[in-house]
Formats: sequence, structure tokens, C-alpha cells
Amino acid sequence: MGQAWFYPGILPQRFTWDNWQQLLVGQSELQLGLLISLILGVGVAILATLSGFVISKEIARAKHKNRWLLLAYWPFVLSPVVLAVLVQRFFLLTGMSGEVIGVLLGQLILAFPFAVIFFQSFWSQQVLQLEQQSQTLGASAAYTLKKVLLPLAKPMLLICFFQTFLISWFEYGLTQFIGLGKVKTLTILVFKYINEANIFHAALASLLIMLPPALLLWLNKRFVFRGI
Repeated sequence: MGQAWFYPGILPQRFTWDNWQQLLVGQSELQLGLLISLILGVGVAILATLSGFVISKEIARAKHKNRWLLLAYWPFVLSPVVLAVLVQRFFLLTGMSGEVIGVLLGQLILAFPFAVIFFQSFWSQQVLQLEQQSQTLGASAAYTLKKVLLPLAKPMLLICFFQTFLISWFEYGLTQFIGLGKVKTLTILVFKYINEANIFHAALASLLIMLPPALLLWLNKRFVFRGI
């Protein structure tokens, strides 16, 4: 909202809605960045949560559980930038560099192991025995999943969805390298505007970045933790 801000003034010399009008009217770069960020965040969250829930169950029942679980930690040993450099060749050979699908798969490298680790606390012996008892009494695997496991896991599924969404939402290193600067999420745009000394668009992009975490924090407090 502010324009013509000069040091050492605390507030801008004048306030205007011009930057917001550019965002809401027409096809601005920030609109596209917001849309791409939302698509990536929701896509990564859904895929990571569902696949993490299923794979974590298999790991919990595996003979060498700790060995498999240890593999889920390896993406977090390296920084996202170093990890992106290591996997960049794969995305170049498959033609997914500079594409939204490539960035989505790249972000899953971090989100999926997080989901696997997150759900390990759910698959306790009590839950596994409850699943086995349900099937022993004649329930099918699909019925047990729908009526027994999903109701028990609902709060954790929601929390994992929120967390993996935020991993994608704030991700910079993998997005920058795999996206080749073509996939401009809000995080990428913030750094771009800062490098261009465009403080007003940088402030607007930063404000947009903070809106989903604030909304998810409210939803967590309002629904998830109340349910727990």
C-alpha cells in the first residue's frame, strides 16, 4: 500500500491501492506466481500425505523397520540447493527442468520423506493390532481403512497435509534450480523483487506468502487440535 518511502522515515510518504489493483485486475506476474504456488502446494501436500501414509504403514510392518526409516532421513542431510544440484541431471534428461511437474516432483523429494517420518508415530502396535482384529472379524481391507484407520488418522492426515503444503510453499532451493527460473513461485518472486530493489512488489509478495500459513494456523487451532 505504501509508496515513496525514504530512509529514515518510518512510514511511506503516501499510501495507495495501485499495487493491489495490479494484482487483482489483469494478468500480473504476482497472480501467476500465486496460482503456481497454490498448485504446487496443494499437489505436493496431497501426494506426499497419501503416499507417506501408505508407505509408512509398510515400513512399520517391515522386518528391518529402522533401516528403511533411516533412508527417509537422507534428503535432510544436505541443503535443498546441494540436493537440487545432485538431482538436476535427472530432470534435464527427462525434460522436466523448467516445468511445473518437474518442480512438483523435486519438492516431493523433501515432502514425501517428511510424511513417512511423520506417520511413524501413528502406526503403533495398538493400531496395527486393531487393524488385524478388524480383518479377523470379517472386515475387508477397504472397510477397515475407511471405518477404522482413516477416522483414527484424520487429525494426523490434516496436520501432515498442512505441513507438507508449507514445505512446498516456502521452498526455494529446489524450485530455483529445477525450475530454471521459469517456474516463478511467490518465494522466487520475493527474491527477484529484492534483487531488483522493487521493495513495494517484494512487500506485496511477502504479504501474500504469509496469508496461507496464517490461515492454516487458524484452521489447526480451530478444528484439528480441538478434535484431538
